[in-house]
Amino acid sequence: MSAREQQQAQPPPPTPTAAPPEAAEPDAANSYEAVVPHWFYRKVPDCRERWVPFSTQDSERLEEAHGAGRDKEDLVVPTSGGRYDVHLKKRQRVAVYWEEEVSEVRRCTWFYKGDKDNKYIPYSETFSEELEEAYMIAVTLDEWKKKLESPSREIIILHNPKLMVHYHPVATSDDWGSTPTEQGRPRTVKRGVENIAAEIPNGEPLQIDHLVFVVHGIGPACDIRFRSIVQCVNDFRNVSLSMLQAHFKKAQEQQQIGRVEFLPVNWHSSLHSTGVDVDLERITLPSINRLRHFINDTILDVFFYNSSTYCQTIVDTVASEMNRLYQLFLQRNPLFKGGVSIAGHSLGSLILFDLLTNQKAAPEEDERSKEGSRTTSSTGGIEEVKEILKKLELSEYCDVFEKEKMDRQALFLCTEKNLKEMGIPLGPRMKILHYISPKMETQDQSAAGPGHSGESGAEPGSPLQRDPDSTDDGRNCQYRDVGLGQVSANYPQLNYKPTIFFAFGSPIGMFLTVRGVKRINPNYSLPTCKGFFNIFHPFDPVAYRIEPMIVPDLEFEPMLLPHHKGRKRMHLELKEGLTRMSVDLKNNLLGSLRVAWQSFTRAPLPAVEAASADTETAAEVGTEKQPDAKPDEAPAAAKEEAALINVGRLNGGNRIDYVLQEKPIESFNEYLFALQGHLCYWESEDTVLLVLKEIYQTQGITPDQPLPGSH
Repeated sequence: MSAREQQQAQPPPPTPTAAPPEAAEPDAANSYEAVVPHWFYRKVPDCRERWVPFSTQDSERLEEAHGAGRDKEDLVVPTSGGRYDVHLKKRQRVAVYWEEEVSEVRRCTWFYKGDKDNKYIPYSETFSEELEEAYMIAVTLDEWKKKLESPSREIIILHNPKLMVHYHPVATSDDWGSTPTEQGRPRTVKRGVENIAAEIPNGEPLQIDHLVFVVHGIGPACDIRFRSIVQCVNDFRNVSLSMLQAHFKKAQEQQQIGRVEFLPVNWHSSLHSTGVDVDLERITLPSINRLRHFINDTILDVFFYNSSTYCQTIVDTVASEMNRLYQLFLQRNPLFKGGVSIAGHSLGSLILFDLLTNQKAAPEEDERSKEGSRTTSSTGGIEEVKEILKKLELSEYCDVFEKEKMDRQALFLCTEKNLKEMGIPLGPRMKILHYISPKMETQDQSAAGPGHSGESGAEPGSPLQRDPDSTDDGRNCQYRDVGLGQVSANYPQLNYKPTIFFAFGSPIGMFLTVRGVKRINPNYSLPTCKGFFNIFHPFDPVAYRIEPMIVPDLEFEPMLLPHHKGRKRMHLELKEGLTRMSVDLKNNLLGSLRVAWQSFTRAPLPAVEAASADTETAAEVGTEKQPDAKPDEAPAAAKEEAALINVGRLNGGNRIDYVLQEKPIESFNEYLFALQGHLCYWESEDTVLLVLKEIYQTQGITPDQPLPGSH
C-alpha cells in the first residue's frame, strides 16, 4: 500500500478545539516542520556512484528557481563559480569550459546509507515526496511503524523520528510470487541534509579579479593518483580559496578582492585523436604491453613536440583553446576587467614559453605607445628643466624656458649664443653652461661606450652587457632563432597579453641548452608578458633553473619559497643551525691552533719589550682571525647578495627561480620522492600563495602579513 493509499485509509483527524488558557502546550514531538531540501549532483568516479552536495550558495539559487515554478521552463542556472550549468528541467549538470560527462542533478530530502563506503545516497525526488508525506502523517497523528515500499521493491520502516530503517529485497524460491520482507541487514534512513554529516562548502566569491589558464605536461594524467588536468586544477583552485581566506582576509573583508579563476587547457586528447596512436600500435612490440602503452601515451609527447608536424598541432591546440576559453569567459562574465596570466606544468611550460617568445605586439599599439612616450617625455622634460633651474637658484627664468618649449635634451644642446638670444643675463648664463658642460661629457662617453670594442667595461649582468652571439635588439635573442633548435612552426597569436607566466617543474632551461642556447641576453624580455616565475621542487627530476643562463659568471642559490605559515620548515632550520655550529667550532679550533703554534715558534724577547710584543701578537692574532670569522657572516651576506643579483629583464628585474621547501619525510631519501616532487604543485600551498601574491601585487594588494623572502 502506498503512502497516499494509507493516508486515504486513515480516519480524518479530529477538528482541533481551542485549548483553555491553563492547558499545557502541545508536545513538540507532534509538531511537524517541513524538511529543508538540498541539491546534489551524481559523480561516478571509477564506477563508484557518489552524490556530491552543491555549495550552500548554489543550492539556494537552485531552490529559488525551483520554488518559482520554473522547472517547466528550460532554465539554466550557473553553478560552481560559473564553470557548470544546471539545466533545471532536465535535471542535468553540464561543464561549460571543457568536455565532461553530464551529471544527474537531484533535489534531495531523504537519504539512506549505502553498501560499500557508508556514504548516504539520496532517494529519488518522487519517492522522497512519498516518504515526507508518510512522515508528516506519522508525526501529526503520532502513529508510527509505517511501512513503505520503494519502486525497486525495497522496504522502508519508520519506527520513530530517530529510528528509520531501509531493507533490501531478498529473493525467495516461492513459486507464488512472494512479497518483500524485512530480511537482510537494515540500513539507516535519514531525513534532511543536516542529519547526514555532509561537507557542504559555502560557495565561491562572485567577483573574479584575475583569470589564469593552466596547461598540463606529458600524458593524460597529471598527478600521482592519475587524475586529469581538470581534477588537478580543481584542487589548485580550492587551495587558492583557502589561501585567500588565510592571507588576504583584510582585503576580502573590505571587498577589495574576490577570487582568481583557474581554467585547465587540455592538448593531449587533441594530439592523440589525430590517428597517431593507431600507427604506433602497429609498430609496438607485444611484450611488456603495459609499459609500452604507458610510454606511447606519455613519454612520446616530448618527441611529438620536437617533431615539426605534431608540434604545429600542439601549439595550434594550446593557442586556439586558450583563445576560445578567453572569449567564452568574457561572454559569461561581461563585467570582468581583470588581467590574464598563464601557467604551465612540465612540458606545458615549454609550450607556453615558445608561444610567448613568438608573440608580436600590434604595430598600432607600438606607435601609440611611442607617441605617448614622446608626450610624456616632453612634459617631464620641461619639469626637469624647472628642477635644474631651482637647483641653480634661477627659478625666475622658468617661464622663459617654458615659453621656448625647452626640455632637458634641448637644454643640454644649448650654447652661450642661444641663451643670450633668449635674454638670459651673463651671470645666469655662466651658471647654466657650467652645469651642463660636465653632463654633456658624461653623455658623450656613455653614448660612445657600446659602440667601442671595449664595452667590457660594463658591469657583469648589467643591461649594457651584450651577448656576443646575439643581436643588438634584446628581443632577438639566441633562442628565438629557429636555426638554433626551436622547432619550425607557425606560432599562433594570443588574443590577450598575459600579465605573468608561471612555470611549475619546468624543463625550459634544459631544452634551451640542448637547442644550443648558452646564455640569455639580460636585456631580453618576453614580447607581450613582463612577468616570469620558474617554480620547482628541489627533488623534481624534470625541473631546471633559468637564472644561471642569464648570469653565468655568478654562483647563487634560487630564492627559497616562504612557507605559507610564515617560517621555514623546522628540519631546514635545524640543518642550518647545525651547519652554523660546525662552522663556528671549526673557526674557533683553527684560531686556537694558530695561536698555540705561534707561541711555540716565536723567539723569546727581552723583558723590556714584553709589552710591545704582546701588543703586536694581539694585533697579528686579530688580523689572522679576521678572515676565519668571515664564514660566520657568509649566510646573511649571501642572502642579501642573492636578493640583489641583477637577473635581467625577463621578470622585470626581479628574481626568476623559486624553490619549494621539501617536507621532513622527503629529506630522508630524495630518490624515493623524486616523482612526487614533480607532481606536487597542484596541492602545494606555498606555490599557490606565491601565484596569488604576485597576481594581486599587480593590483596594489598585498597579503595581511608580509612573507619572508618576498620582494
